[in-house]
Amino acid sequence: MASQRLNITLDDERASKLARLARRVHVNEGTLARSLLSSAIDDADPDPANVVLLLDGVDGAYERAALGRQQARQGETIQLDEL
Repeated sequence: MASQRLNITLDDERASKLARLARRVHVNEGTLARSLLSSAIDDADPDPANVVLLLDGVDGAYERAALGRQQARQGETIQLDEL
């Protein structure tokens, strides 16, 4: 199975908590983050209603989606093959 690399930015509070947890269990922060994310994905319910609830809990998600939609309508996009 192929793996995919993701870059995730944590706010200061969560980054600090991750660092403390990693020190406590004597593992690299990236290893712990990968394990926690894998568990969260495994436990996630793919039911569309639950996905909507999950996305509604992301601070600023609606505003960022609206901005992206506006930018797309204005032609402020980048072709995928240019990324």
